[in-house]
Amino acid sequence: MKHLLFLCFLLIADNCANAQTSMNETKKTYALVIHGGAGNIMPDNLPKELQERYKISLEKALAAGEQILSSGGAAIDAVQAAIMVMEDDSLFNAGKGSVYTNEEKIEMDASIMDGKDLNAGAVAGVTTIKNPIMGARYVMDKSKHVMLSGKGAEHFAKDNDLEIVKPDYFETQYNKKDIKKIKEREGKKSSLPVDKDAYSKYGTVGAVAMDINGNLAAGTSTGGMANKKFGRIGDSPIIGAGTYADNSSCAVSCTGWGEYFIRLVLAKSVCDRMSLQGLNLRAAVDVMIHDKLENMGATGGVIAIDKNGNIVMDFNTSGMYRAWMKSNGERGVKMFE
Repeated sequence: MKHLLFLCFLLIADNCANAQTSMNETKKTYALVIHGGAGNIMPDNLPKELQERYKISLEKALAAGEQILSSGGAAIDAVQAAIMVMEDDSLFNAGKGSVYTNEEKIEMDASIMDGKDLNAGAVAGVTTIKNPIMGARYVMDKSKHVMLSGKGAEHFAKDNDLEIVKPDYFETQYNKKDIKKIKEREGKKSSLPVDKDAYSKYGTVGAVAMDINGNLAAGTSTGGMANKKFGRIGDSPIIGAGTYADNSSCAVSCTGWGEYFIRLVLAKSVCDRMSLQGLNLRAAVDVMIHDKLENMGATGGVIAIDKNGNIVMDFNTSGMYRAWMKSNGERGVKMFE
């Protein structure tokens, strides 16, 4: 009898230990997804050498965010860290690699949002902030506002000791050649690219994350549409259009033809379809990308993560630069469909 009781005690203790281990593992769950833009991305127009460069850059950005999450850091910090790596890489249409406006200048936009309290920050049309995503973060953390633009945003950034650079810092061999090709093709008459995918030859960048506390965050950064005029601003700095995060549903970062993402309030619409219609993350993204966006004749992509750590990376173009990792060891980098 005593022997039987002892065995029962061991079984109960073992079950408790397993339950505690399971709880600890659940608490340590985290995930990160990043994108570097969606568009006409195919093996035929992306040489192997360039593919490798993109892969290395995406892995570097992923590692920056993962380091924060794996040490128990906040999702909002992981999102910022990952985006900053891509802003510093001229491969992407954000920060260092931003495309030129019609006046052959750089005008950048960025936004960031914390799903824990729905706090958010954004900058638009900035020309001298080295890392626009940091400008957006500072607007969120150190001001009473959500969005600052142009000279005002730059003045705010300078007052808060963010790194300010001269506009020629953003100049690259590619963006100078690209704007000249676009103007030659258009005869210098149109303010928009000839084809709707031209803006995505470089990619807007973004990140979404969930930390070990279950908090979600999202961020997006871009140089906007190549050859844009009149201070055009797309969806990337607009909370709800290009970026949204809410712990009760999901976090979303978008890339694509911004005017349509604004009209659809696409990022928040994904979250709303989960909260109000009861759709899962994949179904919500599918409706917005392959129904709503496509029916308007527009292209683009989305990365998203829900409150349970499920991730979705979807697009209606030929490719999207993307990478992801989960605390369970799942990870990957992809470019093509």
